[in-house]
Amino acid sequence: MDSIHSDNIRSAVRDNYGKVAKQTIAGGCCCTGSSCCGTARDVSAADISRALGYSDADVSGVPEGANMGLGCGNPQAIADLKPGETVLDLGSGGGFDSFLAARAVGETGQVIGVDMTPEMISKSRRNAIETGFRNIDFRLGELENLPVADGIVDVILSNCVINLSPEKQRVFIEAYRVLKPGGRLAISDVVQTKEMPDTIKQDMAMHAACVAGASPIPELETMLKKAGFVDIRIAPKEESKEFIKDWVPGSRVEDYVVSATIEAVKPLS
Repeated sequence: MDSIHSDNIRSAVRDNYGKVAKQTIAGGCCCTGSSCCGTARDVSAADISRALGYSDADVSGVPEGANMGLGCGNPQAIADLKPGETVLDLGSGGGFDSFLAARAVGETGQVIGVDMTPEMISKSRRNAIETGFRNIDFRLGELENLPVADGIVDVILSNCVINLSPEKQRVFIEAYRVLKPGGRLAISDVVQTKEMPDTIKQDMAMHAACVAGASPIPELETMLKKAGFVDIRIAPKEESKEFIKDWVPGSRVEDYVVSATIEAVKPLS
C-alpha cells in the first residue's frame, strides 16, 4: 500500500474518531452517529458493551465518558491480567479498556494507552485525572510507531483497532518490540471472511467503520509469524454478525467480516 493511500486512511480514521470523542451518544463499533451506524446510535454505550461481553461491574466501574460503545469484543476476557503487570492498550480511545486494566493490575501495575486522535487522548487524560487513576499513562501516537520503550510490556490489549491500520505488519512488529519475552497479545478485532468488492475496499468511510481494513485469518497469521510471535490463536465469532449488521445498515457488511479474538505470545528466547 503506497504511503499516500496509507496517510489518507489515517486521516479519515483520525477525523472520524475526533468527531466521536466530541459526541455524547454512542455510535456502535467504530462509527459516528448518522455517518454509518443508523439506528445503532440510539443504543447506550453501556448496552453495547454488555452485548460485547462486558459485565455490569465493568460498564459501571469506569469514569463517565470512558465507555463510548466502541469495540467488537471484550479483550479483557482473554487477557488474564495479574496484579503488577504492565499493560499496553492499542487504540485506547476514551480509555474504557485501559481503566478496566488499571483496576486489574492494581497500584503496583501500570497501563499505557496509545491513541492517534488528540481529542481521545485529551478525553482519557481528563478522566484519569478527575477520578484519581495514577497508574495510567495516555500517550498520543500511532500504532505503527509506538511511543513505548523496548521490552517493558507484559500484555497488549486492543479492541477493534488494528483493522484500522493501513500497515498492520508494522503494528505487529512494534507490538513484538515493546513486549517482554513471554509477553502476550489479547486482541478483539474484525477479520475478513469473504473477498470484499472494490466499492467497500476503496471507501474511506468503510475503513473508518472497521470493515474495509479487515484482513483474512491466514494473512493475519502470516503477519504475526513474520513479526516473531508463537502460539497464535485466532477464533472467529460467527454470532458477531448479529451486531455487525447494524454498523452500516443495508450494506450487508456482515457477509464480509466477523469479530474474532487474536492471541499470540512473544517467545522467552
